[in-house]
Amino acid sequence: MAEKDKFKYRVEIQQMMFVSGETGEPSPETTGIIEEMVRGQVIEMLLQCTQLAARRGSRSISTDDLIFLIRHDKAKVSRLRTYLSWKDVRKTAKEQDPAGGGGAAEPGDLMDEAAVGIGSGPSAQIMKQKKTKVGLPWEVGSFFSETVPEREDDEDEDELEANQATLQRLKNADERTRGMTRDEYVHWSECRQASFTFRKGKRFREWAGFGIVTEAKPNDDIVDILGFLTFEIVQTLTEEALKVKDQEDAVQKEQSMRNSKKRKREEFLFHAQERRTPIEARHVVEAFRRLQTPKPKSRAMRNFSGGVMKSRLSLV
Repeated sequence: MAEKDKFKYRVEIQQMMFVSGETGEPSPETTGIIEEMVRGQVIEMLLQCTQLAARRGSRSISTDDLIFLIRHDKAKVSRLRTYLSWKDVRKTAKEQDPAGGGGAAEPGDLMDEAAVGIGSGPSAQIMKQKKTKVGLPWEVGSFFSETVPEREDDEDEDELEANQATLQRLKNADERTRGMTRDEYVHWSECRQASFTFRKGKRFREWAGFGIVTEAKPNDDIVDILGFLTFEIVQTLTEEALKVKDQEDAVQKEQSMRNSKKRKREEFLFHAQERRTPIEARHVVEAFRRLQTPKPKSRAMRNFSGGVMKSRLSLV
């Protein structure tokens, strides 16, 4: 009973893993260890945001503090800004036309509209106007009182990088759903709406330790950003764990082929294929270890001296 109460997002994590490429049904141990990793990442983000707020002389954390932690991942920052822009557009559309269907949208719907560049309510011109308002204080443009007008066809390198990553994910999703039946595609679409925070704000606040990790009460925007980042963390862990499993399966297959020529001959004759097994806990642990490996940039800062280095938890 205590183990059941400990993990609160098993269904959501299974749905996120399915969208990220895991076709099998992961075990409770696998989803449990992913939930622990995601919770550790959220607590680490809240702790670092609290430290940044203290340096500003404030007790409450802001959205800029949270985005500042992932500033080096330009593609993720650009996707997050697009997500917040569309969230603001939908909110404005609801205020202007309450009966026009611009109410609260599912997280997956917001990212779909941002990827294809269209929306159900507002036009693309309104989208451009809203996107310009999502500025960051460490950008060069924020240092000056006068801002340079942006052109409609102006896209910076961060947006291009984010668009390439988004298009690649959409391409992978299209390849996966191409052979699905209608019922399978409906199930896949429902899984894309999985979220840690959407309509689960109270449960997420208790799960993440709000009020314990940080004294200030984060606002709804911070909860929405954390919901976006938790989905990204699960997706990154799943994709990396799939790579680990594929490498392990390739090694095992090569060894089995080398040890048994008869099995190799039977496979060519009858094209026997074993059913794909789901990701296991060891694959997730290895994926997390690889994602925690220090970047070459941090090694260069230490003059490539090597040795044991005390480092804090890296954000996925």
